[in-house]
Amino acid sequence: MIGIDDVRAAATRLYGYITATPLLASPALDDLCGAPVLCKAENLQRTGSFKVRGALNHVLSLTRDERAAGIIAASSGNHAQAIAWAARLVGTYAVVVVPADAPQAKVQAARALGAEVYHYARGGDDRDAIVTEIARERGLAIVPSANSEQVIAGGGTVAAEILAQANQVSTLVVPVGGGGLAAGCAVAAKALNPAVRVIGVEPEYGADTALSLREGRRVSIPTPATIADGLTHRTPAPLPFAINRALLDQVVTVSDTEITEAMAIGFTDLKAVIEPSGACALAAAICGRIEITSGTMGVILSGGNISWTTFRSLIDRTAAAGGDGGVPGLHARGGQQPAGTA
Repeated sequence: MIGIDDVRAAATRLYGYITATPLLASPALDDLCGAPVLCKAENLQRTGSFKVRGALNHVLSLTRDERAAGIIAASSGNHAQAIAWAARLVGTYAVVVVPADAPQAKVQAARALGAEVYHYARGGDDRDAIVTEIARERGLAIVPSANSEQVIAGGGTVAAEILAQANQVSTLVVPVGGGGLAAGCAVAAKALNPAVRVIGVEPEYGADTALSLREGRRVSIPTPATIADGLTHRTPAPLPFAINRALLDQVVTVSDTEITEAMAIGFTDLKAVIEPSGACALAAAICGRIEITSGTMGVILSGGNISWTTFRSLIDRTAAAGGDGGVPGLHARGGQQPAGTA
């Protein structure tokens, strides 16, 4: 496992390259959640998500020759943008392998940053095998989206920043995809304040980590069908899972409708544009999945890479389903019980 020294080293390595994102607050959001809430705005991070922290930390940890040879990564979209930006920063080139149905806004952004894009069929092709083969043929360094000590440590800088900005945070709520962000945040938070609870959140149809924790081993699920395109992993990454199994206090799930409601609330109350994956942690806080304790709840808004057309259509569709133009559940806590716990 990595430790707090790895997170601190990552913070030093990343200093001057990334944004120390703000904590956003709203009295209306506090009322909805029944507790003080501070939202870490990683939607305002460079490339629009937290992913650049881990990607750049990994790339800067490569040797000069490895960087010069080029880098490659598999991604649902945000990691691809982070890899493309990191490659441009260090003067090399990037290849990204993304699903054919990845949001075009994310794919186009990666291309605009200079990345070469390969597509694969989600649920059909083995993306990791594709990455390995291209890397072997072209001599590229692989930068995992989650299963890397450097990527995990980079993600941990999010939690370290939160606790430096607001030491009253007693519960940290973080989205879980491959598990790298959750693992890094758990390492940092537990080291800096062992009393802090760290709670992961997954979409209900992409609950591979919750199910794996329940089984006590990594399990695979069918390709998730969820609007949270960045959280569609079929199985947790090995290294993050080992850390999350040891350190996460709980993993809960939220529905697509609840995710969209959180996006609407984020826009209304925080003036923030959040993509579905980035709104999962906020959805859990709003919908009562998180047990309220003393102190303040820290919620990570992990990304904001979404086109305005898609953002508006998701909000409009959910609002229409609520009747009278209102989004259901905006002013009431409650709902289903957690699908899995650690």
